[in-house]
Amino acid sequence: MDIYFPSGFPVCRGITGLSNNCLERAKRLKACVGGFLQRQDLSSLCKYRKPRLTLEECLMWKESFEKLLSSKHGLYAFRAFLVSEFSEENIAFYLACEDYKSTKSASKMPSKAKRIYEEFIGSEAPREVNIDYETRDITQANLKSPTASCFDMAQYRIYILMEKDCYPRFLRSAAYRNLVNQLTLKSARQEARSKKAIAARPPLEDEKPK
Repeated sequence: MDIYFPSGFPVCRGITGLSNNCLERAKRLKACVGGFLQRQDLSSLCKYRKPRLTLEECLMWKESFEKLLSSKHGLYAFRAFLVSEFSEENIAFYLACEDYKSTKSASKMPSKAKRIYEEFIGSEAPREVNIDYETRDITQANLKSPTASCFDMAQYRIYILMEKDCYPRFLRSAAYRNLVNQLTLKSARQEARSKKAIAARPPLEDEKPK
C-alpha cells in the first residue's frame, strides 16, 4: 500500500513501485541488515560504533528530526529503518546533496550533479525519489549551469517528506522502542553497580567517625 503526503505523491513506495534494478538493490541492502529486520533490534547496529550510544543521545532523537540526523548513531539507525521499508533512496539522496554542496572544486560540480540527477531524479533513475514535476523540472534546468544550490529545492522536498512521514514512523517503530528499553535497562544496571561500588569502598580518613 502506498503512503501519500498531502501534496498527492507517494512518500515511501512499496515493493511493487520499484523498478527491477532498484528492487534488486533494495533486496541486497535488506540482506545486509537482515538481523535487524528479523529482530527489530537497532542495538546490534549501534553496538560496535564508537563512541558508544547512550540513553541520553537516543532520547534526544525524539526532540527533532534535525537532532536525529545530526547524531551519527541516529543517522545510522534511521537509514537502517528506511532500508527495512524499501525507501532508503530518500536519505541517500539527502546525503548526496549534502556532499555535493561541500564540493570545493567548481570544475567537479557538473559531473557530480549529473550523477546525482541520473541516480535519483531522472526518468530512468534506479533510485528515484518522490518529488513533484515542478521541482523535477526546476532541478533539471539548474543542471545547465550547476551551482552549489542547484539541488536545494529537491533536497528540501525530500527532507520534509522524511520529517513528516518516515521520522514519526521511525519513532513509533518497535526497533526504536526496543533500543530505548535496552539502553534504559543498561543505564539502570550501571547506576546500581556504581552505588554498590561506592557503598563497598572503605571510608576515607575524613569520613571516619571520631
